[in-house]
Amino acid sequence: MMLMPRRDFDLFDEDFFRDDFFPGKDKNYNLMKTDIKETEKSYILDIDLPGYNKEDIKIDVTDGYLTINAKTNKEVNEGDKHKFVRRERFTGEVSRSFYVGEDVESDKITASFKNGILSLEVPKVDPEKKLPEKKYVEISD
Repeated sequence: MMLMPRRDFDLFDEDFFRDDFFPGKDKNYNLMKTDIKETEKSYILDIDLPGYNKEDIKIDVTDGYLTINAKTNKEVNEGDKHKFVRRERFTGEVSRSFYVGEDVESDKITASFKNGILSLEVPKVDPEKKLPEKKYVEISD
């Protein structure tokens, strides 16, 4: 008896080609699933990062891009007597970027990490403080 997940094969299913049988495809497509909510004053991102530690997550904003990097390194015990039939736990580094532009206050972003979910609050720039879209220049004589 083989302990392999049952899978109905549908050639039109986008996940069909993400199977281990097709090398080179992105196998991390399930990592860092993100929900983004918008409020009047901010954007709220909830990012799934199960199995990561807070210390292994880095967040930065550069050139209008909010980037989240996370690393995990699960030790593999080579002296283990058991043979793996299938390994699905991820070991390595993942990264995801979101373009936030200049309409957010990047220096006021807050983050929390609880139960494998990274929550970010990205405040919007106050419309009254925002620079005007157009600036007219007078032509002198």
